[in-house]
Order: sequence, then structure tokens, then C-alpha cells
Amino acid sequence: MSRFCLPRDIYHGKGSLEELKNLKGKKAILVVGGGSMKRQGFLDKAVNYLKEAGMEVQTFEGVEPDPSVETVMKGAEAMRAFEPDWIVAMGGGSPIDAAKAMWAFYEYPDTTFEDLCVPFNFPELRQKAKFAAIPSTSGTATEVTAFSVITNYQTGVKYPLADFNITPDIAIVDPDLVAGLPVKQVAYTGMDALTHAIEAYVSTLHGPFTDPLALQAIEMVLDYLPASYNCNMEAREQMHYAQCLAGMAFSNALLGIVHSMAHKTGAAFSTGHIPHGCANAIYLPYVIKYNAKDATAAKRYAEIARRMGLPGTSEKALINSLCEKIDEFNVRLNIPKTLKEFGINEDEFKEKVANIAELAVGDACTGSNPRAIDPAAMEKLLTCTYYGTEVDF
Repeated sequence: MSRFCLPRDIYHGKGSLEELKNLKGKKAILVVGGGSMKRQGFLDKAVNYLKEAGMEVQTFEGVEPDPSVETVMKGAEAMRAFEPDWIVAMGGGSPIDAAKAMWAFYEYPDTTFEDLCVPFNFPELRQKAKFAAIPSTSGTATEVTAFSVITNYQTGVKYPLADFNITPDIAIVDPDLVAGLPVKQVAYTGMDALTHAIEAYVSTLHGPFTDPLALQAIEMVLDYLPASYNCNMEAREQMHYAQCLAGMAFSNALLGIVHSMAHKTGAAFSTGHIPHGCANAIYLPYVIKYNAKDATAAKRYAEIARRMGLPGTSEKALINSLCEKIDEFNVRLNIPKTLKEFGINEDEFKEKVANIAELAVGDACTGSNPRAIDPAAMEKLLTCTYYGTEVDF
């Protein structure tokens, strides 16, 4: 038996933030990030809409990028003191992910991160509160997914939390919130969404409910991402919906090794952080070539290319067209082709690659990748992404 889980309601369209007026409850806590929602006036709007709904409102501000265990515990404590029956999280992936974890600790103060790390092992939520998510970037799609990532900075470990309990009750996908996104963020989050959709389509857990969502998301990203990058607001609205569709697909079909590699290289090098979407964009064409050595995966990649109207009569030609299309997008979006070009130091890369490969194979996303991989093959694949060499194994 398989399960397909989505938020009960998804409100979308310009100005859909106003739907907050119609939430039924006594108290709402509003969780936000570093201040962009406040600066652009969306925080005040949301607070006022919730007050119009007749609720008492408290805000929890300052969730950092890659939210920490400490922030989650602080937020849960604030919730226990305030006792909200709605948790409303607004912003990028970070405040929404943090609020999902706060929710669990609010309802179950005695649980631990170790308990929650076991996939699909959450206690039954919604004993005290429901959850509404409002994204302000067009990438992570955490507003419709069963996932959250929290970082323990003491140990450097990222906890990937996965449970359908943390799929929000309501998602509000309002394009007004992404109108002011910096173009670099448009590029990285857009390629993250493309990666979500492609990985979901070839995942070992894909099925008839996720496939159409993945294909539609891929088509929309290919149609609208370059224009959104060039600040066309109609295209930016469509990208906001495309990433949400991609999220519905991967929340249920899971992902693959592009994400395993991005998760484990993001913070691995002293030259600085590799933004998640940028890492995905670099690795995606190499991983397609690796996975396409598997007959079933090759057939699925060729199907994507065919459905997108890309040229090619043979399976191999279609797969090459797909990789070329991704390469072309990366050039248009100013994303480097290799880790070397990104600026990773060669000696440091060589020194760390074996350990990173080991960790990437152990990542939660590796299990649903269509072709198996071991640390030796992963090390070879990462080396290809460093130098830009052909994947021929």
C-alpha cells in the first residue's frame, strides 16, 4: 500500500494571503525569518488579517537560514507559554521548517530530536494546533511537504525530519510574496524546483499520483524560469506554482542522489557555503548521465525529454537533449558547470571527497534513487562534477 498526502487546502493567486482572515481559532503564533517579510510589509498584513479573524496574535521572529535546534526549542517554549491553536509560518524554507519542528515539541514537550529523526515516527499532531504555511521563495515547497531540516550546530549534523504529520493543513501560495526576490535566489530556487520534479519522476517510489505533478512542474519551469529570472512578474507567478507542484510530487515520491550530494557538500568546504539550489543545478546533469545507465531510469528521462518536446529520436539522444537543456539553463542563470568553477579548492576537494562520498551514500535521499550507488562510485561521480569530466561508469 502507498500513501499520497497533501495539505487539505491550497490557496493560490495574487492577494491570497488575505485568506488568513478566514481561519477559525482563538490564538495564532506567526513564525518568520530574518526580516524580509517585515521590511516588505507582509508581516503586518498577516498579523492584521489574523486579528480580523478574531484571533490574538503573537510573532516569533528571527529564524535563521538553516534553522538550529536552539531556535526550535525557543519557539516551542514560546508556543507552550502562548498556547496557540494555529501555527502560521511565513517566509523561505527556514521559518516554515523550523515551525514544523516547534509544533512537535509544543504538542509533545518530552519528545527528542533523536525520536523525531526516525522517518515517519512522529507522534500524532493536531492535539493543540493546526498549521498554515506561506512561502516567500519559489523553491523548497516545504508548504506542501512532509519534510523539515533542522541543524545541530554543536555536532554539525543536519536532522532531516520526515512525517506526513508535518504536512501543513493549509498552504497559501501568494505570488505577491516573491515579487521582490533577488535574481540569484530566483535562479537557485528555480533549479531546486526543477531538480525536485525530475528526481521525483525517476524515483523508485514514483507512481500515477506523483507523475503528472512532476511533469507539469518540469514543463512550467522550462517555460517560465528564464523570464522570471529577467523579472517578468507573470512568469514569476507561474514559477511560484511550479515549485509547489514539484513539492507535491517529491513529498510523496521522494528524491535521489542529486539531493544526497547537495546535502553533504553544502557546508563541507572552507571556501564557503554552496547554496542548495546551486549545488543541485551543478550536479543534476552528471547524475542524469549516471542514472541513465539503468534501463528503467533511462526510459523515464527520455519520457521527460519527449514530453517537453526536446529533440532526439533515440533514447540516448533524448537524454542528451535533456542534459543540454539543463546546461543551457545553468549558463543563462549564471550557475557554474563544475565545483572547480564554483571556487572549491582542488587540494581540499581531493582531501575531503572520500568522506563526503561516504556521507552522501548514507543520506536519506539515496534510498529512492533509481540506480544503486556505493561510496567508490559516488567518489568518482563527485570527481566528475569537480572537473567537468564525462560520466562513463
